[in-house]
Parts: sequence; structure tokens; C-alpha cells
Amino acid sequence: MALPSHAEIVVIGGGIIGCSTAYHLARDHKADVLLIEQGKLTSGSTWHAAGLVGQLRSSASITQLLKYSVDLYKQLAAETGLETGWKMTGCLRLATSQDRWTEFRRLATTAQSFGMEMHLVSPEEVKRMWPLMEVSDLVGASWLPTDGQASPSDIAQSLAKGARMHGARIVEGVRVTGFDIDDGRITAVHTTQGVVECDKVVNCGGQWARQIGALAGIEVPLQPVKHQYVITERIEGLSSDAPTIRDPDRRTYFKEEVGGVVMGGYEPNPQAWTLGDVPDDFQFQLFPDDWEHFEQHMEQAVARIPALAEAGVKQMINGPESFTPDGNFILGRAPECSNMYVGAGFNAFGIASGGGAGWALAAWVARGEAPLDLWVVDINRFSDLHRDRRWVCDRTLEAYGKHYTVAFPHEEYDSGRPRLVSPLYDRLKARRAVFGSKLGWERPNWFAPDGVEPKDVYSMGRQNWFAPVGEEHRLVREAVGVFDQSSFAKFELRGSDAAAALEAICSNRVAREPGRLTYTQMLNSRGGIECDLTVARLADDLFYIVTGTGFRTHDGGWIADHLPAGGDVALIDVTEDYGTLSLMGPRARDVLEKVTGADVSNAAFPFGHVRVIDIAGQPVRALRVTYVGELGWELHAPLAGLGAVFDALMEAGAPFGIAPVGYRALESLRLEKGYRAWGSDITPNDTPFEAGLGWAVKLKSNLDFVGREAVAKVAAAPLKKRLMTFTVDDPSVVLLGRETILRDGDFGGYLSSGGYGYTIGKPIGLGYVRRSQGVSDEWLAAGRYELVVAKERVKASLHMGPLYDPEAARVKG
Repeated sequence: MALPSHAEIVVIGGGIIGCSTAYHLARDHKADVLLIEQGKLTSGSTWHAAGLVGQLRSSASITQLLKYSVDLYKQLAAETGLETGWKMTGCLRLATSQDRWTEFRRLATTAQSFGMEMHLVSPEEVKRMWPLMEVSDLVGASWLPTDGQASPSDIAQSLAKGARMHGARIVEGVRVTGFDIDDGRITAVHTTQGVVECDKVVNCGGQWARQIGALAGIEVPLQPVKHQYVITERIEGLSSDAPTIRDPDRRTYFKEEVGGVVMGGYEPNPQAWTLGDVPDDFQFQLFPDDWEHFEQHMEQAVARIPALAEAGVKQMINGPESFTPDGNFILGRAPECSNMYVGAGFNAFGIASGGGAGWALAAWVARGEAPLDLWVVDINRFSDLHRDRRWVCDRTLEAYGKHYTVAFPHEEYDSGRPRLVSPLYDRLKARRAVFGSKLGWERPNWFAPDGVEPKDVYSMGRQNWFAPVGEEHRLVREAVGVFDQSSFAKFELRGSDAAAALEAICSNRVAREPGRLTYTQMLNSRGGIECDLTVARLADDLFYIVTGTGFRTHDGGWIADHLPAGGDVALIDVTEDYGTLSLMGPRARDVLEKVTGADVSNAAFPFGHVRVIDIAGQPVRALRVTYVGELGWELHAPLAGLGAVFDALMEAGAPFGIAPVGYRALESLRLEKGYRAWGSDITPNDTPFEAGLGWAVKLKSNLDFVGREAVAKVAAAPLKKRLMTFTVDDPSVVLLGRETILRDGDFGGYLSSGGYGYTIGKPIGLGYVRRSQGVSDEWLAAGRYELVVAKERVKASLHMGPLYDPEAARVKG
């Protein structure tokens, strides 16, 4: 087929993701689609994928995509006439330790919350389902009956045929060599067979996606890793419908294939392929067999299935798979280019994700907006840090090595640290800070008292920081503490049109008089919350915008995308220009009065205001706002002067017992106040009214803003879900989020976040209570509530408002 001169959408890459995206663009959106493949369809990673299809993830949205994949694979052959090799064999996940068993019990609760069938079964039941398995070391297993396996190449070919049936064009043997770019938009794709003008480009290049992106100045943080598995000869007694097996404590997986077994694993010492470009001609190719490296898997596999010791090996597959630094795949529009979308980095579960990821990416491309909350896979979760190839490689290998380790709560990555530090890093380290990492920034999670090693000790129950964090929490509630939040993302919006531009994006009134600050959301077209931030007006033509560390690329991009073309308005990222210290607690004013000549009385400097004040010779942007529910200020100082400001605060606060406080205490403090966290409690799936934030939406004004029409409809109808606070009386219960909410014994929703409130002395969870007929105050109050925690029912109390200082008297005093 000859290359056309124009296509509405060009999809690059003919693996399962590219074929799925092209299929859904053509089927669902009737788009004019051209798919370009440099070799033959499936010739990159798809053809040698193992083909296991699991569905459960910790994200409801990603689980939804995986469930969609299974549904699609079940019916695709009927549409296209090409079989997909789909077999719903179910999947057993094996547990050999109590920590793993607790993890499975929590996952079973998550599955229940997401409407998936998952059972916990005994070793004896495992033996019955897989008679050839050695089960003497098992505590038990989880059983997901709707999981299964498929033929990766067959699925991709079936999707490709379906795409053609719906009008897509597919051209093989054509390689992309470059792009024409005008004002941040791709206008044409250059190939080895000519130039194709286009409106949008979708980069589904698999292990080549990074270098395809680089041709357009786009960073796609991927690392190809060698992944090995073997295919055995026929094994006597192995059933053709044997469940797939994941044996995470032995780091291996199995599936039946033609009477034999496919067996592979995720080793703690993975092998990266290259830091450079993947050769264009590496198609339908493998690396040489590496039995020495694979021996660690073979040894574990034989211990689990002794019959493997006598089975012949037909073939070893040693091929590259694209992995990412956090183990989640990559979808979405690239921040550097307004019309290139990416679907890549599927971390060896591209077959499981392929159907759903293609559906979601096609909708994203067609509408310019994600169809549901896909933050965990959004390419905008990355930053300039991810341009460092060595850092990406090291972190990706660590993520690969953790693929089958126990997922302990609050576990941190170790590689590539420290990378970004505030000027206070050494001061805080000297005070025995235990740091976590967020988008490369080292941030103090907690401070170890004398006699406690400054190191996280992970467990499935209460961890070693529980008591020290309680002391930090108490300090902020009773006296004063200081948080180093220098990693906050910070922007300035300048220009005579800045006020009007922000009013059109923000759901709250932000164009107030200079000196005021506003807490606001920015909404998508569905009324869902895309950004959650504060906007301070410093002058008629200058706004200062502060948002979370991890949302820098996302929120900055969202604002930039919605600024008016040709207006007098400019967005400037000033994250590295300012450090941030949050001075919080009932004695905060006493401390601040000692270090500045400015009037910081309640009359002169009320809540919701911003002033530029002098501290230690530094011009500090002081924002009177809080995320902990106490009197306090965010103090934004020039980064070079942050140390001087910190030292002045510590000296002035010494009589009150001031001390630095970490993010673990911040989390506990905010839960007691019911403050929402973006990405968990509030997401693009949730509207402000459902989240209890309707008071921050300017519907009573006649001002238009993005999402107004959708959110007005939500506000005018009975709410079908509402974010509520829950507590349990048993202090030993560990709430993490994803626990199921039961109302009168029936499913009522699940927690979005969880933790412990040290002031009230109880575990706390936030979560949406759902009901299709509507969720009224009366209906909520009439219910009897329980939480399902690791399969155990725990009595819970529902609360309509904040648990601590519901009138906010302490915040505004």
C-alpha cells in the first residue's frame, strides 16, 4: 500500500498498543487513521511477549482498562474472524509468608471494591487445581477466575484487521525519520517513503518510542531490559486448562502452552540492554540464550514444580521489553508538543493492557482529554529529571527488581538518590531526618528521636515511625512546627490578561484584589478535578500559583494549554527560584512576630491573604493558608536565602519547642481536618460537589470557566457519590486506602486514602459513598457502616465534617 500524502491521525508502531489504538480510533471515533510500522506488525516486543493477562491493579481506573481488555479479547474473533488465543484459565498467586498473605488479603478487599471476583484459597485447594505443584511452603493463594492468557501476535493481528475493517490504513516497512513542527505542533511526519501531513501523531513505538519522541523534542523515559522465559516440552499430567501461576516469593510465573509450560521471572539483578538508541533493524530478533543469568529462575521453578526437572526445554526467549522508572506504563499527550500522544512502556504487561490502553488513548487523542482518571500512567507525571538516561536506567532496573517483591506500604525507591535537595538538606539530616523522594526531590518524611535508627523499617502493620510521627503531630497541634516544602511546584502568571485567563480556567474566584489568595480547582470538560492549587494575587498583573510537587508538569501544562492565544499573558515556572517553609501551630504568630517587622496580627494579615515580608534580610512571600488545620503561614523565600530564614525561625521558636516536622505528620494532620489530596481523594473522575468542595465553585457568578456546564448539571441533580470521613475505634487497624465501605452490610464504596489521627486517637479514612439513586444527608446518617480491612470487617463511624476543629476557629484566629 502506497503512503498517503495526508492523514488526520498518524499512529507510529504496529505492536499491540498501536494496533489497538488505531482500531479504537477508527471504530469509536470514525477517525482517518494511518498506522505506520517500520518492519512487520508485532515485530518489536509483541511477538515474543509471554501473553499472561491479569486484571487487578491498585488503581480503579487501570483495573477498568484491564477488565476492558479481557472483554475485548473474548469477542474480537467474532468481529474479525481472526482468533486471539484467549483462554480464561484464571490465575493463582501464591503466598509463602505472612506479609505476602496480608498483601493478598488487602488485594482481595481491593478487588471487591472494584467489582472483581477474587478468592483466597488454601494450599490444599491449590494442589487440587495444580496437582504437579509443590505446596508445602504455601500459606495460601489468591484466585482470580477471570484472568487468563492469550496469543500476543494473534491479538495484534486481529486488532489490525479490525482497524482496517473500520477504515484505518496500515502500511508496513516504513520508518519515521523526523517531523515538521510549527509553533509546538507537528504538521507532518517524514518517513523513508515520503512525507505525510497530519493533525495528530500517536507514538506507540514500543522500545523505539523514546527515540521517536526525541525526533520531536519529546522525552519518553523508557529503558529496554532483557526479559527471559523458557518454553518446555510436554509435561505429563499437565491440564490444558491449568490456571496461570504467579509465584512472587520465588519471583517466577508459569502458564500452560501446548502441554508444556512457559516459565519466566523478575530477578533482583536485571540486565539493561542499552542506554543508546535501539537499532532500527532489531525486529523479530532475540538476544543469545543466557542460562547463567536464568539459572536463578530455573532453580526456583523446579522447587515449585518438580516435574520441570525432567522436562526438556524447547526454546528460551531472551528479548527486550520496555520498562519505566515507576513500573507504570505511559499514556497521554506529551507536555513538549501539543499534538503528539504517547502509548508506551508497558513493563511486560502490554498484552494485558493492550485493549483497554488502546481504547483510552484513542479517546484521549480524539477528545484532547483523558476519558477517566489516568494520572498513574499519565506522561505528565514525569519531569526534566527523566531526561537523564543513567538515572532512568538505574531507577527502572530497581522498579523491575521490585516487580514481585511484597508491596509494603510507604515503601521508597533507593536508586538515584539524593538527586534534588533543598538548601536545608544537611540541616535536616543532622536532625535525624528520614527522607523520602518525590519527583527527584528529597523530602523529610519523619525525624528519628535519639535511640531510634533514622531509617524506615517496612512491615504490613504499624511501622517504626508511628510513635515519632505522633510526637511531630502533637507539636504542631500544641505549639509550632516547621515543614520544608521547597519541592512545591511554583508558577508565576504575568500580564495584563492574566486575571481574565485564570478566571476562565479556575472554578473559584481568583481575580480578587492584590493581597488575596484563593484555594481553587481547575476542571475538565466532565467537571472532574484536574488541578487543586492555591492562587495568590501579588499585583494587578502578577499571580503566584502553588501546587503539589508531583503535579508540576501536569498542572503547568494544563494552565499553559488553556491560556488564550495571542493574549498578554505568560506562565513562568519558578519552582527552583523559591524555597518553602510552612510555619504551623498555635504559636506560629509568636514566632513570626519575632523575625519580621511586618504586622502579622489577625487584623492586618487575615487568613486567605498574601504579603511580602522581610525575614532575615530576605523578601518572603508569606501566604496565610494551611494544610494541617492550625494557624500558620507558607513562607516562600528566595532559594539562596532559605537557610537564613530557617535559622531565624528556629532561633525565635526555641522557647516554644519548635522543631522541623515531616510529611508523615502532615498526612495525619490533614486527614483529621478532612483536607483532600489530589490523585487520591480528588481526581479527574470526581467533581467538586461530590468531593464536598462545592463552596469553592463560582456557579453563583455569571463567569464562565472550563467545566462549568458539566459541574452545574452535577450540582443540580442528586449526588450519586459523596466523599465522607470514617473512623474506627480499634487503634491497631491500619488504613491505607482502597478498603471497602459497607453500608448496612452492602457495598457502599471504598476509601480513597487512610491513616491515623493522633489527636483523636483513631484510624481515619476518606472515601466516596456511592448510590445510584442519590446520596443524601438523611440516607447517609441512617446507615450502619463497616470497613473491610484485609478481608476483616471492622465497625466504622461516618462523619459529615472534619474531625478536628470543624469551625476552623484555630485556622482563622
